[in-house]
Amino acid sequence: MDCEPAKRGVHVTDTADRVDQALDHVVIRFAGDSGDGMQLTGDRFTSASALAGNDLATLPDFPAEIRAPQGTLAGVSAFQVHISNHDIHTPGDAPDVLVAMNPAALKSEIDRLRSGGTVILNDDAFDERNLEKAGYTSDPRENGDLADFVVHRVAMTKMTLEATADLGVRKRDAERSKNFFALGLVSWMYSRPVEPTLEWVKAKFGKNPMVVEANIAAFKAGHAFGETAEMFGSPYKVAAAPQKPGEYTNITGNTATSWGMIAAGQLAKLPVFLGSYPITPASDILHELSRHKNFGVRTFQAEDEIAGVGAALGAAYGGSLAFTTTSGPGVALKGETLGLAVSVELPLVIIDVQRGGPSTGLPTKTEASDLMMAMYGRHGEAPLPIVAASTPAECFNAVIEASRLALKYRTPVILLTDGYLANGAEPWLLPDADSLPDISVPFALEANGTDENGAPVFLPYARDEETLARPWGVPGTPGLEHRLGGLEKHDVTGNVSYDSANHSRMTDLREAKIKGIANDIPPVEVDGQGEAPVLVVGWGSTRGSITAAVERLRQDGVDIDHAHLSHLNPFPANLGEVLGGRKHVFVPELNLGQLSRLLRAEYLVDAKTISKVTGLPFTGGELETALREGMAQ
Repeated sequence: MDCEPAKRGVHVTDTADRVDQALDHVVIRFAGDSGDGMQLTGDRFTSASALAGNDLATLPDFPAEIRAPQGTLAGVSAFQVHISNHDIHTPGDAPDVLVAMNPAALKSEIDRLRSGGTVILNDDAFDERNLEKAGYTSDPRENGDLADFVVHRVAMTKMTLEATADLGVRKRDAERSKNFFALGLVSWMYSRPVEPTLEWVKAKFGKNPMVVEANIAAFKAGHAFGETAEMFGSPYKVAAAPQKPGEYTNITGNTATSWGMIAAGQLAKLPVFLGSYPITPASDILHELSRHKNFGVRTFQAEDEIAGVGAALGAAYGGSLAFTTTSGPGVALKGETLGLAVSVELPLVIIDVQRGGPSTGLPTKTEASDLMMAMYGRHGEAPLPIVAASTPAECFNAVIEASRLALKYRTPVILLTDGYLANGAEPWLLPDADSLPDISVPFALEANGTDENGAPVFLPYARDEETLARPWGVPGTPGLEHRLGGLEKHDVTGNVSYDSANHSRMTDLREAKIKGIANDIPPVEVDGQGEAPVLVVGWGSTRGSITAAVERLRQDGVDIDHAHLSHLNPFPANLGEVLGGRKHVFVPELNLGQLSRLLRAEYLVDAKTISKVTGLPFTGGELETALREGMAQ
């Protein structure tokens, strides 16, 4: 990081003479107890930065415990945001500024801060009891632990209580506004626009005027403190980043996924149905989608994962564009119904927002370790397409693509995102609706064959010669009476068949249908010259960190290419050609090497895994180091 935060000992007595100091980027991390509102604080700072025109990337970091003891390490909630005046790819390797609301937040997060970085402490929280709960044996403010940082001790709780004293707010409720004091202070430090935050507070808490007044008072007090306190010197300014003309919004991956589902329904000219059971970190998709019934959306919160996917498959049978959302353990529970969907060949999109596993694992942390389950986690030979999103905004297009494949080829499709994408945010240029593809497909409307007596009948497995997709006959359509189920069907007629030769043929047809999709997806694109001796292959949310690492290596003269896969089954038709002739092929993954195994098996290349399974995404610096070490071997 090349930005320089405020130094201790800067004294400016005339605030009117202060001049904003320009930075090209800054990384700020807010941390506190899970009840301190750090996610909201970070989100509001991010929104203000988006309105200021900055490029940005965020990393919300939630505690796994729902109600961890207050003031303990297990209950620390953090939010990291990287803002810049240029194009960026990650939430930043190391924060420049840490706002710590209590000792536990300081102890949990201080090791992330870069040397020389700025620490802003809520000084009121550093009492003996809180220090003990955080595991400190001595006060870090006094024992030299923070000697490598610029430390600002601010009585946030006290000043929040003073700012709200005349509002009639109960002390406990007033204390809860201290996150807005912190937000006001940091907003002043980095010249964030004020009015959008104040308007948001009024809209968000409008039903409780006293809460509105308390939060606004705390925000203004923090802003005024930054402006008048000599310890902070002059504010900083991160100018707007160059952007293509158009209308932008700040969007998370889960929101982009939800909007993509709505758009896919409009593009397919079909009603959207979501059958889902709440599970972290996928639940927000259900919450967001349920707000948009005006688009013909129907959401069903099922009693469990199995019921959710069962309802979705039933909706697909009835002619809807059907989705089910889940995370790792939920995919396992849906496995039997996914096999049924493969057998009956109905369009269904399964959205897996991956998290750390196995079992309950790390429900609030990110991982990308469900690829093998997506490939093989069903009984029998049950192939299906797999699509992966790579950025929060790209989740929108990934849903449309998954829907296109499901509808066109009458197959379930798995879409892989992860916790990092789901909760992370970035600016998104709203697309021109006319530029989005038409993904509609025709229903069967009449009989397509005859029986032994020459009478017209519907043949549910009579396939399209090009796609091998069977016709989609909606129940209740006159003349289209047919049955579907999990027992093997006779080719063409759909009658139950135990004939071994027929089973072999149906298995081969289902496999050929999925393999044929390779001719209907874009070729993999190579970022670079295309013939470098070193190739980095990525998938999913590793795109940003790989891009950052590759850019740094190129600046140092390394000849290196990057290929990122959005289609994982089948692979793009040109992938073998792209992989061939390389001295090194590296595959960074948030797992122990699942894509590497697939590439080795399919293309016989020496794909080398760069692995991380800590519940956190790669940083650009981590990958740069790992790639240098790999190339040296």
